[in-house]
Amino acid sequence: MRTDDHSLSLVDSTQLKLGPWPRLLLGVSIVFAFFGIIGTPYFFALTSLSIAGFLAFSGIVVHIAHHEAIRGLGERSLRLWSGRFCIAGFIFILASVAGAGNQLPEILFVLGIVFASVGGVWLIRDLYKSGAAGDLNVGVQDNPLISRGAAGWLLGLVFTGFYVLIYWFPDTLEGLTRTTDALSWAIKGRAADHWFMYSLVYSLAILVMGVRAFYKYRRDRYHTIRTCSVVFFQVILAFVIPSILVLFNNPEYYFTYFWPLKWEYFWPGDYGFAWILQDGGRLGIFMLGWGVVMSFIATPILTYFYGKRWYCSWVCGCGGLAETLGDPFRHLSDNSLKSWKVERWLVHSVLLLIVVLTALMWINSGTQGAILGGVSSSFARFYGFVVGSVWAGVIGVGFYPMFGSRMWCRFGCPMAAVLGLQQKYFSRFRITTNSGQCISCGQCSVHCEMGIDVRWYAQRGQNIIRASCVGCGVCSSVCPRGVLKLENGPREGRWESKGFIPSESLQILVDVD
Repeated sequence: MRTDDHSLSLVDSTQLKLGPWPRLLLGVSIVFAFFGIIGTPYFFALTSLSIAGFLAFSGIVVHIAHHEAIRGLGERSLRLWSGRFCIAGFIFILASVAGAGNQLPEILFVLGIVFASVGGVWLIRDLYKSGAAGDLNVGVQDNPLISRGAAGWLLGLVFTGFYVLIYWFPDTLEGLTRTTDALSWAIKGRAADHWFMYSLVYSLAILVMGVRAFYKYRRDRYHTIRTCSVVFFQVILAFVIPSILVLFNNPEYYFTYFWPLKWEYFWPGDYGFAWILQDGGRLGIFMLGWGVVMSFIATPILTYFYGKRWYCSWVCGCGGLAETLGDPFRHLSDNSLKSWKVERWLVHSVLLLIVVLTALMWINSGTQGAILGGVSSSFARFYGFVVGSVWAGVIGVGFYPMFGSRMWCRFGCPMAAVLGLQQKYFSRFRITTNSGQCISCGQCSVHCEMGIDVRWYAQRGQNIIRASCVGCGVCSSVCPRGVLKLENGPREGRWESKGFIPSESLQILVDVD
């Protein structure tokens, strides 16, 4: 008896078929598991098996999620030579972490870090070169990688895990650190430590994702110049120059960070700037003077004329990473009223804490330890651990894929807090609105990385003068009607709105014959 094959299957065959990303992740995990099991001088067994386990877990999660956007991106990336080049680089980076970097450092530096960086730039060019001007943020909320999907949580786990390892378990990254030895000897005159490797990875992340920002915002001159600025200040002033200073036996000083963000540059004693004066001589005196001038003279003047954007979106390394690597996640910032209230309490509490600690350090130093005694260093370590490591690093960057790119800037950065107070009460900067053109699409609010409900101001024709605004200008760029404009105007009339007519005040005139 012949039967037609019209029966319903309880299992969808398309769900059983592995997509390109699960196949890749599971395949690479098998390779690492093989080397971890057989044992070789190039791979540490425990590290290799740990990497294999995480890759296998990631492959299973991505397969279960079964999202078409990830499937399509995987097929396209693997079809492009640039994608293959970039993926190969990251696989070799994992091989370096697994231990091969200790045995073949120069080769794996090229195959890993260089391939991943060059491949990343190449892939960005292939993906963004044909984008239209109106495609700035099309489909961002449909991509699970950047919309809190399973892939996004996995990426957040990778970011968070990297920071946990770099801060508290740097020996686990020894293989990757060793691959940067040659570069460290060239510009620093010594073997690399994990902080040099971290600074290199940080700078490359801003550089590579800065190229993405160039392509994405290439029709906006403001963003092009701003991206050039953050790349320059991070790569040159926060990586190359501090390394060269060490090469010439000077303190490793970062000219783009000031008090209260870089608190130790203004704290006395061995836990403060004593090492700068001791190791730097006359240059150390200049460095100390530079920090004082930038913190208490240049910062208020520049903020008066340009708002906090001159630093938070143009100079700061934390802001630079948020504007480049964090740009795909900017729409994840919470713009609720509750979030704003929490933000105000937390960020100003951190500012108050650092001001009080700085005062106590100076009083303790002036009284030769009569106030705090030997516990002053404990205060410094506590602040460095809670605020500097956990908040700024693990949460601030690790949580990009879950809560947006400005977690640290919104809720923890004391520099953002003091600049915000100056911007709100003592600055010429504002974002003006034209309510007559606003169509309430909400794109401005969705893509505000600082969680400001920009649309609320635009609908009412009110100037946006918020302490948290970093002046990135993306709200203006995504607006389809040109409602928003960043301005440095006179302070007189800065708070005045351009007028808002409520609906109940409108009258419809009817011409009756």
